[in-house]
Amino acid sequence: MIDDEAKAARPADETDTTDDEGKKKKGSFWKELPILLVIAVVVALVVRSFVVQSFWIPSGSMENTLQLDDYVLANKLEYTFGEPERGEVVVFQAPMEWRSDPAEEDFIKRVIAVGGDTVSYSAEDRVITVNGYPLDETEYLYTDPYTGVQQSPSKDDEEFTVTVPEGRLWVMGDHRWASGDSRERYVRSGGDVMAATIPVENAIGRAFVLIWPLDRWDWLGIPDTFDGVPDPA
Repeated sequence: MIDDEAKAARPADETDTTDDEGKKKKGSFWKELPILLVIAVVVALVVRSFVVQSFWIPSGSMENTLQLDDYVLANKLEYTFGEPERGEVVVFQAPMEWRSDPAEEDFIKRVIAVGGDTVSYSAEDRVITVNGYPLDETEYLYTDPYTGVQQSPSKDDEEFTVTVPEGRLWVMGDHRWASGDSRERYVRSGGDVMAATIPVENAIGRAFVLIWPLDRWDWLGIPDTFDGVPDPA
C-alpha cells in the first residue's frame, strides 16, 4: 500500500501511464478483432472444403448403420491422396441418372467392390461375393426392428455378375430394398455396367464417424468380412 508521504516523494514529472496503456491495449484488441474473425472464417472454410465436412442423412438407404436425420463427418483429405477401399462408407457426387431430384447431389453408400473386382449375387446361395469370396454382411445389412429378420442382400433376389471397370466403384446401401445404388441402376439400365458404377473421382470423402444424435455416436469402420476379399485374378 502506498502512503501519502510516498506519493509526495515522487518526482513531479513522473506520470502514471497505467491507464493509457490499458486504453491502448483495449483499442488494439478491437482493431484486431475483425482480422481475427476473418482468419477464423477462412480457416473454417479451408477445413470444410479440403479436410472434414459434416453431412446430413436424408433417407433410410443406409439403415441400420445410419438412420434418417443422422449426421456424419467425412474425411475429404483421405481421397486426395488415395482411393476408396472395399467396405468404406463413402459420400459421393451422384450421377444425374441416379437422382430422383436434381438437387440431391450428394449420396452416401458402402463400397462393395472397386475397379477390377467381380461382384455377384446368387439367389440360391443368398450371398454377395467379391472375387469369389462370400461376404458376411450380417454386421451391417438392414434388419427389421419389429421382426428381427435381416433382409436379402439383393432386392427381390435379383441376380447379377459384374466386373467393375478400372477407376470406378460398385456401391450399395445397407438397406438394399430402399437404396438407389449400383444394383438398382444395373437392373434399371438393362445391365449397363458404366451406368451402375460411379467414377472414383466422384468420391467426396470417407464417412468415418456418426456424430449426431449423441446417443448414437459411433465410428464407421470397415467390417472385418472385407479383410478376406482377395485381389482380382
